[in-house]
Formats: sequence, structure tokens, C-alpha cells
Amino acid sequence: MSALLDAKDREIIRLRRQVAWFQRQIFGQKSERRMPEPDGVQGTLGEAFDVVPDDVAPAKATRIAAHERAPKNKSKHLIDGNDDAALFFDESKVPVEVIAVVNDAAAGLDPADFEVIGEKVSYRLAQRPGSYVILKYVRPVIKLRVEQTLSCPPAPVSVLDGCRADVSFIAGMIIDKFAYHQPLYRQHVKLQDSGINVSRAWLTKLMPAAVSLLEPIFNAQLESVRRSRVIAMDETPIKAGRAGPGKMKAAYFWPVVGEQDEICFLYYPSRAAKHVETALGLQRPNGAVLQSDGYSAYEHYAKKTGITHAQCWAHARRKIFDARDIEPAQADQALHAIAALYRVEQQIRDDGLMGQAKLARRQTQSRPVLERFFAWIDEQFDKQGFLPSSPFLAALAYIRERRVGLSVYLDDPEVSIDTNHLERALRVIPMGKKNWLFNWTELGAKHVGIVQSLLATCRLHDINPYDYFVDVLQRVGQHPAPLVHQLTPRIWTEMFAQNPLRSDLHDLSGQHVHTAA
Repeated sequence: MSALLDAKDREIIRLRRQVAWFQRQIFGQKSERRMPEPDGVQGTLGEAFDVVPDDVAPAKATRIAAHERAPKNKSKHLIDGNDDAALFFDESKVPVEVIAVVNDAAAGLDPADFEVIGEKVSYRLAQRPGSYVILKYVRPVIKLRVEQTLSCPPAPVSVLDGCRADVSFIAGMIIDKFAYHQPLYRQHVKLQDSGINVSRAWLTKLMPAAVSLLEPIFNAQLESVRRSRVIAMDETPIKAGRAGPGKMKAAYFWPVVGEQDEICFLYYPSRAAKHVETALGLQRPNGAVLQSDGYSAYEHYAKKTGITHAQCWAHARRKIFDARDIEPAQADQALHAIAALYRVEQQIRDDGLMGQAKLARRQTQSRPVLERFFAWIDEQFDKQGFLPSSPFLAALAYIRERRVGLSVYLDDPEVSIDTNHLERALRVIPMGKKNWLFNWTELGAKHVGIVQSLLATCRLHDINPYDYFVDVLQRVGQHPAPLVHQLTPRIWTEMFAQNPLRSDLHDLSGQHVHTAA
């Protein structure tokens, strides 16, 4: 009879948790964050409970209009199209910028020594942020009277051989898809609406060709991350590759962040622990720290390599928050205690403390709060006032088992209190999944990781991603392979950001340039 009652109690708790979760998704607060207003004074654990602000009301949802899928375009303009003079746009809709190309064969000659007998025209699809432009290169064909030969300057070189897309368009296409989450089919509709008649297939061939140019830069950035002493790592699911008719394979991105604000999204086909070793290698720097959530794969890697494993307080706090609907009073006490730790971190940021000053603040203010909190957790277990299946007791057990990892940040100023900086960076993956939904091939997933790595790192270093991609797409083919690390966003901003390579679209104010009527 007692066993039956215990089973019923556990079932009631499980159902209450389910109902509470659905109610919170619709009506309630989804964030477990509890940051009191800073007052400049670090109080005791109990005092921190009284200064927590009221729950914030949930934001109102907004309704987004649906889109209609356009019919397939039968145009055959692909990357390798050879007809530079063919019109693939509506001249009545698309602005055309004319660029006169100087014929070097006529340099220094008197106008009487040659005659212009014609011209050849090449078109390149270019893009300003928010609009499309056609660059019309007018290349005079001249006949040298003395030699009786014809001369015409070559068409401008594209970053992709034989491609009619200007580097500005390629960079814009990458940013629209991966930064603004516009799938290629939506970009194709936008091109058609702007009077540009290119095929969907042209875009789908253009994207992987461009991303392949960026892969060496991604590899160089990954090596830089691997050399970091402190690394944060996480994993997030995606769909990539076909598993059968109408089915996609489940796979994962494993983002890693180094201590120099560089992030790499590594694609692996599963969540197996072996991928942590593949990503980071077995040789780590002295004093290395890996910070993560409570997934056992990271603990296994730390034990195997002998490095320090730091745990994340945000994940611990989330466990408590998920149990709040069942045990609200006790959960609030725990959340307020964790808020006291976060308040110290906020004061450290406000005061701009680094290094030893940051360490001293944590030792004098955070450590006493943490020790009181863990003593309070022990008291909760001693009271045994909860059912064995209590979700709140399970959350406390999760925290108590990870006390060592959750205390690492107190003794290392380079370690964060949580992995929220990584969580913020990987938001681009779930945001993208709401738009591109899945990756048709595993190679496509790898390309997503390459671009998002460079984009997210640009954001971390306040780099305009459009300027960055326009520059490196032109530079990477000419840059010495041993120095490709100079093109990673962190180093690029020091070496090239002041004078980046531009598209011809950037400066159309010269005397040979005008807008076609």
C-alpha cells in the first residue's frame, strides 16, 4: 500500500510539472535570471533575498505574415556562364553603374595613333546593403594603326572564376542568409522582384563555392581557439543529411569559444563524447580549463586530459527554476542566493576589474555567499522534507554534485561564472533553423558552421561583417597560406580593417564613372 501511494505521489508530481511547464510557456516568466538592482554594497545571503526585483511581464508576441513560394525560374545563368554581355536583368528596374576600363595599350599614345572601333561590355551583379546594382564595365576595343592589331582590356576578375557576381553581391548573399536568416529561396524572390533574372540553381551553386574560399580562415581560427587556456564548449542539435524518404539525420553543432573572443561551430554527426577529443585534441596548455554544462562528455574529457573542468552557474540556476512551480518557496530561496553571486559579477563589470583585482573581489564577496549557499543545501537534505522524487531535491543534488566545478571561477579570474557568452553566440543556430529548417547535406551543415564562426567572431570584435567578407573574399586567394591566420577577424581588425579591399561599387565618383540613364 505504501509503495502504491509513493507511486501515485510521484505521478502527481510529474503531471504537476508538465502542467506548470505548459502554463509557463504560455503565460509565465521563462527566464530564471534574478538580478537585484545594484546598490554598491554586497550583503549577506539572507539580505540578498529582499532586494530581488519583481518578475518581468512576458513580452507580447508579434504575428509575422506568411510568404508565398514563387515558381521555379528556368533561367540557365549559372556560375560558369561565359556570355558576359548577356542581359540578365530588367534595365527599367535595376540601376546600372557604368565603369570605363582604361586600355593600357593606349597609354602614352597620341589620340591620332589609334582609333576606337568598338567596345565590349561585361556585367557584374553587385550589391549595396539593402539594394542591388549592376556594374557595367565598358572596355574599349582599339586598333593600333602602326601595328595594325586590335586591343581590348580583359574583363574584371571575379573572386570566383567565370562568375558574374561581384564580390559585394557574394558578401551580401552570405550575410543575408546567415546573419539575417534569409534562405536562398527568399533571396531569389527578392532578386526577381528587383528585376534580376537569375536562377535558384545559380544561387545554390554560388554559396558553397564562396564558403569554400573561407574554409582556410575558419581552420586557422580553430587552431587559435585550441591554443586557448580557457575554453567554453556546448552542443546544439540540428538536422543535416537525409536519413531516408522524408527524414533527416539528427546531428549537432559543437560551438567552442576561446579566451580571445573567437568562436568556432564544429559540425559532428552525433553527441558522442569522442567528438570533444576530436574538437580540442588531447594536448592542452598548462593550467587549461574547460567550462561547460553538466553533460558527462566534458567531465570525461577533463579527467582523461587532466585539465580543470569548470561548471556553469546558469545551468544550475535553470535546474532550480524548473522546479519552482512545485516547490516555490524553497526554489525562490535558492534563486535569490544565486542572484547574490551574479550581483558580485555585475559589480565587477561595472568597476572594470580585471586580473588580481577581479580575483580579490570574488574571494572576499562571492566565496562567503557560495559557502553559505552550499551549507543551506546540506540543511535541505538533512531535513528530508521532500519526497524522493522531488524535482527541487533533484536540482539541489545536481548543484551539490558539481560544487568543485561551480567553484572554479572563484580562483581563476579568466573563468566566467557561466557559459552565457557562449549561449548568446550560438543563438544564431536555432534562429537559422527557424528559417532554413535543416541542411540537405552534411557538407551544407559544415558550411553553416564555417560562416557562422566568422560572423559571430566579427560581432564579438565589433567588425562590420559586410566589410570583412568583401575584403577577405578578395584577399584569401592571394594571401600566403602560412599567414592565413592574419585573415581571421581578430587579427584582421588590427592589420587590414583601416584600409580594407573594396568592391568597385564602393567608389563610383571617379571621372570615368557615371550612372546610366
